[in-house]
Amino acid sequence: MERLEIKSRKNKLYKEVEELSGQNLFGCYQCGTCSAGCPFIEDMDLTPDEVIRQVIMDNWEVLKSRTIWLCSSCYTCAERCPRDIDITKIMEALRQIILRLNIDKCDLSAIPMEKRKRIPQIAFVSAFRKNIG
Repeated sequence: MERLEIKSRKNKLYKEVEELSGQNLFGCYQCGTCSAGCPFIEDMDLTPDEVIRQVIMDNWEVLKSRTIWLCSSCYTCAERCPRDIDITKIMEALRQIILRLNIDKCDLSAIPMEKRKRIPQIAFVSAFRKNIG
């Protein structure tokens, strides 16, 4: 992912995430229950609770994390969270922030036209939704 131009950002990261997600990030007490049930935890570079901690600490580098894009929005974490924090909404908010910064790591034009014609449109909508950014 290209370098994030974040020094000019006025808001703290947690404020933007809370506004977009509607979740209270400071309610998370880092118990790790979200990570324990996550089906993709083995492939993540940060656990979901670590992502929340980085956001609270205003570490904009967290936007480079693969975890944000690996979250499948299965809601296992949200169902198990003892503080009723919907982490899937937080991950979606982080994806939205990345997209609003116009950071795009997926180049659809790199896919040969022959292959693009065979890929169903729903694949572009669903799969690339999470891979753009």
